[in-house]
Amino acid sequence: MGNPRELTLMAVHAHPDDESSSTGGVLARYSAEGIRTVVVTCTNGEYGDGPGHVKPGADGHDPEQVAKTRLAELELACEHLGVWRSELLGYHDSGMPDWAFREDDHVFWNADPAEPVARLVELFERHRPDVVVTYDDNAGYNHPDHLRANHVTIAAIEATDIPSKAYLIARRRHDWDGLRERAQAAGVELPTFPSQTPERIQQAAEREAQITTSIDVSAVVGSKRAALASHASQLDQAWWVDFPDELFAELFGRESFIRYRDRTGAPVPEDDLFAGLR
Repeated sequence: MGNPRELTLMAVHAHPDDESSSTGGVLARYSAEGIRTVVVTCTNGEYGDGPGHVKPGADGHDPEQVAKTRLAELELACEHLGVWRSELLGYHDSGMPDWAFREDDHVFWNADPAEPVARLVELFERHRPDVVVTYDDNAGYNHPDHLRANHVTIAAIEATDIPSKAYLIARRRHDWDGLRERAQAAGVELPTFPSQTPERIQQAAEREAQITTSIDVSAVVGSKRAALASHASQLDQAWWVDFPDELFAELFGRESFIRYRDRTGAPVPEDDLFAGLR
């Protein structure tokens, strides 16, 4: 997946496929620029879809086989993105917030937080990331594993001074609204986020206002699309696979972040995660 280089970007994610949907652009862009990229995946994705998109708990869903499939897809996606190293924490998927699986003792949500924090700190020490990226804890998705990945990553960042910069993934939802009419004209229905309450919509707007960093990934959007397509067991029927290339590039040609840590003094707004480091 490439050779070691001086600067390093580490992205910490919950499940296989999150690396592509949330940070595929920056991983591909910075890899192409000669920066080491490391993906840390906290769970194996056992509670993703099984063959034919059968859901967890239904006949034909084998969590262990689902995990094997998803981890193989992760490896392929990382190749498309030029990822230098893929690290697996190996925790069990917790499932969605309203699923009973979340109460199981062995899932990531119920793991003793001290253990994954210590493991992540060890990965910081091994790979010396200059920049670390993970989820916001108020991004609207509310998946237990995404929340735990945020908590663990922030705790690891606070436990060490190794990353010079750290960022939280932040989506600009008004960009989606601007493309909705064009998407519908192309026969693609964008998600409407029906579960969002007025309170959560307001929270999302407030968080969007905190965005500090917007990265142009249009030059590598083809790699991001290929990485997403690698996760066929989960995404082959997803709405974004129907986008014409031009519309896909317009929707996914930028990735945005909220700067959480900065030891460089780089001013904001930024257009480079490595501003102040090179």
